[in-house]
Amino acid sequence: MEPGSSGLRRLVHEVAKFGAVGGAGLLVNLGVFNLVRHVTELPVVRASVIATVVAIVFNYIGFRYFTYRDRDKSGRTRELTLFLLFSVVGLVIENGVLYTATYGFGWDSPLQSNVFKFFGIAVATLFRFWSYRSWVFRAMPARETVVGAQSYLTTETGKDRQRQRIS
Repeated sequence: MEPGSSGLRRLVHEVAKFGAVGGAGLLVNLGVFNLVRHVTELPVVRASVIATVVAIVFNYIGFRYFTYRDRDKSGRTRELTLFLLFSVVGLVIENGVLYTATYGFGWDSPLQSNVFKFFGIAVATLFRFWSYRSWVFRAMPARETVVGAQSYLTTETGKDRQRQRIS
């Protein structure tokens, strides 16, 4: 197998796990959205924002404890702060699409609202995947890198000791 293929395999595995959590989050988001629209008189974008917030909480739990459970956990405050920051940007993207369709074009039937809600989620998901994996759930150094660094340090320390004995 080629050296780069294990990295590709890890990325595919990560995308699959991100997709599983995201798919469940999508169902939560659309379910809450339609429930709020059905049982309240809230305007469409407000109902969508409520649904997005519920999905953000659901997704954080899924990403932290499933998708990125092997990632650095040392800075939880930083992680949660960045997650919320990037989630809010995703919320604005997602609901900006819905807002534009609803109030800019007048497309506000239940079917149209769901289509544009889904489209907004899709666009925001691309941003979220990039930002979460790049900034929020940072990768731990590869084990080979750590072992290599340790063996290098051990070898260099041993060489220094030999030089001291010879001098």
